[in-house]
Amino acid sequence: MADKEQKNFKEIFSETEADIIRKSKYIESIVRSNKNRLNSVSNMLNEKDRRPRRAPQFDQIKKQKKKANSTNKKTSKNTININIKGILFSRKLWLGLGLIGISSIAIYGSLQWRKLEQSLPEIADISSYSRDGTLTIKAADGKIIQQTGPATREKIKLEDIPTPLVQAFIAIEDKRFYEHKGVDYRGVMRAFVFNIIARDVVQGGSSITQQLARMVFLDMEQTILRKLREAMLAWKMEKELSKEEILELYLNIVYLGSGAYGVADAAWVYFSKPVSGLTLAEMATLAGLPPAPSQYSPLVNPQAAKSRRNLVLAEMQKAGLISDERAKIAIAKPMEIQPSAPKRLIVEAPYFGNYIQKELPKYVSPEILARGGLTVETTLDRRWQERGEKVIEEAVDIDGARQNFDQAALVAIDATTGEVKALVGGRDFAESEFNRAIQAQRQPGSTFKSFVYAAAVAAGFPPTDGYRDLPFTVDGYKPKNYGKKYAGWRSMIDSLAYSINVVAVQVLMDVGFEPVIKLAKDMGIKSEVKATYSLALGSWEVNLLELTNAYATFAAQGKYIPAHGIKKIINQNGEVIYESKFQPKQALDRDSAAIVTWMLENVVKYGSGANAYLYDRPVAGKTGTTEDARDLWFIGYIPQVATGIWLGNDDNKPTWGASSTAAYNWQLFMREVVENIPVKDFPKKPSFYDRQPTIEPKPVQPRWIRYGKIGPDGRELKRRNYYRDYYDRN
Repeated sequence: MADKEQKNFKEIFSETEADIIRKSKYIESIVRSNKNRLNSVSNMLNEKDRRPRRAPQFDQIKKQKKKANSTNKKTSKNTININIKGILFSRKLWLGLGLIGISSIAIYGSLQWRKLEQSLPEIADISSYSRDGTLTIKAADGKIIQQTGPATREKIKLEDIPTPLVQAFIAIEDKRFYEHKGVDYRGVMRAFVFNIIARDVVQGGSSITQQLARMVFLDMEQTILRKLREAMLAWKMEKELSKEEILELYLNIVYLGSGAYGVADAAWVYFSKPVSGLTLAEMATLAGLPPAPSQYSPLVNPQAAKSRRNLVLAEMQKAGLISDERAKIAIAKPMEIQPSAPKRLIVEAPYFGNYIQKELPKYVSPEILARGGLTVETTLDRRWQERGEKVIEEAVDIDGARQNFDQAALVAIDATTGEVKALVGGRDFAESEFNRAIQAQRQPGSTFKSFVYAAAVAAGFPPTDGYRDLPFTVDGYKPKNYGKKYAGWRSMIDSLAYSINVVAVQVLMDVGFEPVIKLAKDMGIKSEVKATYSLALGSWEVNLLELTNAYATFAAQGKYIPAHGIKKIINQNGEVIYESKFQPKQALDRDSAAIVTWMLENVVKYGSGANAYLYDRPVAGKTGTTEDARDLWFIGYIPQVATGIWLGNDDNKPTWGASSTAAYNWQLFMREVVENIPVKDFPKKPSFYDRQPTIEPKPVQPRWIRYGKIGPDGRELKRRNYYRDYYDRN
């Protein structure tokens, strides 16, 4: 045991001794090495100390400074280079720059997105959208009477569209319509793959909402920006409109080929049916048209249309919208069509529509007109217009054949508002588009006398005042009565009732040219009239619309309201850009208007306008006939409505008729249109005397006047010695 412990101790000691020896050798080598270094340093110092000491020289100091500076500069440059390299290769720097760049891009992108978002049009008024280049004219009841350009004629509610027709469009155009929020990303990828495989457009990539956005707000430009705006608009529409509203809008304005816009128009164009009468196969035919309306039109390519139809049916079957049996039956049907012209090409009230188109430049700029997309709400009463067209047609065909005239025109105006309720510019618009109600400038004849007598009454002349009903000449002008007969003496009342020419000229002379012309213009005559003696007999040309408008001023108790046919003009975004707000203006005082109306009632009661009599209500008006009966007129009114009729020839040839024919046709028109108008009396006739004049007369001062004599038969005696009165005013 002791031997074992001694052995272990020796092993421990021997190991410790070896270590000590090894370490001592290591220390000895280090000491020796340091000693050599110390000796070399000591030698250097001794050598330096043995050198002679001298004062430092200025040049040496300068050199030493330069050397020091150079060393410092090199050290500084090296330090800067090291620092720059350190900065450039710093990951923190690049990370910071990257973050700044990303942030800048994000901020810029956000600003651009916001800017693009703010540039998007408003969605709220999309329901009244109209395409560029279109013009839609509506009657007072909202019925479309005329359309030009790519417009939808018949718009219908979604609930009135058959469910299978709606499902057919969704199945082929946008399967996930009720699931996405405007853009169907899966649908886009699916359509892309399928179209490549089929090498044809078998599926559309844009959702129904995107298509609607493109149709309403964008164009067909193939750019990324346009696609981005399309997507943004689709998202916006989905936020502001319901799915049902989007579907209704889409189905009403989508172009389906052959001039048809919307499903209702397409049903008529291809099958001559309303949408409610379409078969399943016909519905599928319509649903297949949007991607390529011309290519898939059954009128253009029946075979392609059939293939496309069958694809729609297959998609409906796959989606579980129709049974296998119904799909097989529909697919087996041949492509049968029964085409009709687009309803938008059907024009109602063409002369009135022509009048509206000529009025539009007064209210909107040429740029707006050129852009189009306008909807015009008008004053037209369709029942009145239809009656007016019939009366004018029969007047030409029946009366014209006997009295040698081939044209006629009619205008009816609401006297209380100035609204044109009916306007017929000729017998047949298809034969002649010349609108005689607004374009034909014709002599008004004796219808102008009403303004002469109105000026006299307003100037304080009692209608009972009389004038010589004799042949006379003034300054070389010699008016003649109809039939060349004279009564010797007549009051203004009878002279107007029987349309006595010579008295009208004398009244004009007493009142003066200027007051008569001014009053006529204030009451609605816009054409130029000049100061001549023949003015009293209507020698200066006017058109039917302005003449009827002036008589409406009599009916409105002297208040002038401009005749107009436009109530509102709405642009393609549903904004009202014009609305009529005409205010009445007192052109003739109420008492004078009432007296003249009473005088014009006598024209109908016992004068030249007896054919215009209505049995249930009062009528006032005036006939007019120009030389050789080239123009036959009657302008008449009841308290609520003024209507004018003209008969004649476009080439101004004489007729064989009389103005009583115009009065008769006036009565044919009015007796029907007044059925829904309450009976109303004209204002009571005020006193002829003790009235304050509202017009200052400016009598004409002629150079000379000569009166003639008449025989027992009322005709002028030809012998020169019967001329007794001669006035030379020179």
